[in-house]
Amino acid sequence: MTPDSALQLQKLGYDCIIESGAGVAAGFADADYEAAGVAVAKTAAALWKDADIIAKVRPPTDTEVKRLNGDKTLISFFYPASNEALMEAASQKGASVIAMDMVPRISRAQKMDALSSMANIAGYRAVIEAGNNFGRFFTGQITAAGKVPPAKVLVVGAGVAGLAAIGTSTSLGAITYAFDVRPEVAEQVESMGAQFVYLDFEEEQADGSSSGGYASVSSPEFREAQLAKFRELAPEVDIVITTALIPNREAPELWTEDMVKAMKPGSVIIDLAAERGGNCKLTVKDEKIVTENGVTIVGYTDFPSRMATQSSTLYATNIRHLMTDLTPEKDGVAVHDMEDDVIRGATIAHKSEITFPPPPPKVQAIAAAPKKEAPKELTPEEKRAAEVAAFKAQTKQQVTLLTVGAVLLLAVGLVAPASFMQHFIVFVLAVFVGFQVIWNVSHSLHTPLMAVTNAISSIIILGALMQIGSGSFLVILLAALSVFMAGINIFGGFLVTRRMLAMFQKS
Repeated sequence: MTPDSALQLQKLGYDCIIESGAGVAAGFADADYEAAGVAVAKTAAALWKDADIIAKVRPPTDTEVKRLNGDKTLISFFYPASNEALMEAASQKGASVIAMDMVPRISRAQKMDALSSMANIAGYRAVIEAGNNFGRFFTGQITAAGKVPPAKVLVVGAGVAGLAAIGTSTSLGAITYAFDVRPEVAEQVESMGAQFVYLDFEEEQADGSSSGGYASVSSPEFREAQLAKFRELAPEVDIVITTALIPNREAPELWTEDMVKAMKPGSVIIDLAAERGGNCKLTVKDEKIVTENGVTIVGYTDFPSRMATQSSTLYATNIRHLMTDLTPEKDGVAVHDMEDDVIRGATIAHKSEITFPPPPPKVQAIAAAPKKEAPKELTPEEKRAAEVAAFKAQTKQQVTLLTVGAVLLLAVGLVAPASFMQHFIVFVLAVFVGFQVIWNVSHSLHTPLMAVTNAISSIIILGALMQIGSGSFLVILLAALSVFMAGINIFGGFLVTRRMLAMFQKS
């Protein structure tokens, strides 16, 4: 909870309470909370006794689980697949438990997705930690003392944390490479200025995604191709940031001991999967080690906590949005609607029952759309043949239309008087020329800004001007009306263009 989020919770009808000193590390003093109308509990035990809904970060301890009862709701990270005994103990207490790590990845739940919030911070902080342990510049420089090459960074996994790391690395000027088993994320990686590492393994590259936008388990053949590519890159890269995780599984081992030995002295590995075993074989959880060949391996699991103010603000916002969904009437009464996709998906225990794993959400999970197969590149001979075929088809169509038009004109000429035919031919020619001109103008150019196009499309005015001198009153009237309306099209287009261009001129 932050003072700002507490104000929002109070608007939902809740009274807020916080443990004394809970916000100090994030820069929020007890006085800040009191000024926001929050009661400050002297001890954690007092808070658990008085609060109906308890929100925390880490999974509850055994002592905290004993403080639960059927009238309380616990909201925290829980990792139910790895804490079955803890989940069972919480359900026996009759409490409702909402796991923030189980919020489904659907569009409506993005504002509550604490995993993404923390992963974003972790990815950013990973690059900062790498720079802190790396003895050189990230960006290349040319100085009077010599040339400094840019650092080469490899990011393994292009999820939320990976993309945050890529963005930070490229903004610092490093040459950044990225790999992911989902080839559809290559466009996102390249749009951020990094180079996507492709494998010659089409079968798995087309099937690397699972539901919810997460990576799926790779086949043994693909894993070997992947490791071979990493062994090729190991001697070249200066910094490796691994972020690969598969839901409810141990982290896959992607950076082996021989790869570490192949890296240059002074290189750095940041393993964001250390809490689940690590992507690097030599990672030690919550520690930083230096190998015999001078490679630094960082296995910290508290990257978000190293940016406490930012992570507290984002997590408090995630909690507040969840509470908004739990309080539809904004009357301070939580409604645990198990028919709601988000609430049901995140609930792991309710009314003395274990509700994990949840059923699939009713709506489609967020996932990148599979990349469409690129059209086959034509050879010069095939392009020439296609152009010739298109020209022949167009010519045939035009000849057919002209033939039909000529036959109709001849038929009309045989029965109509000569005075009528003079006007009729001008009309037909004006319509034909006008149609051809307008039809061949790109649709994107049919805008008020393209006044010249308006003038060209009004070429039919020539036919009207030719008829204005006719002796027939009806023909003169129609020709005059044509000139008037075409004039509005031309001059009005230029006037609108002038006014729109004036909007972009500096005063």
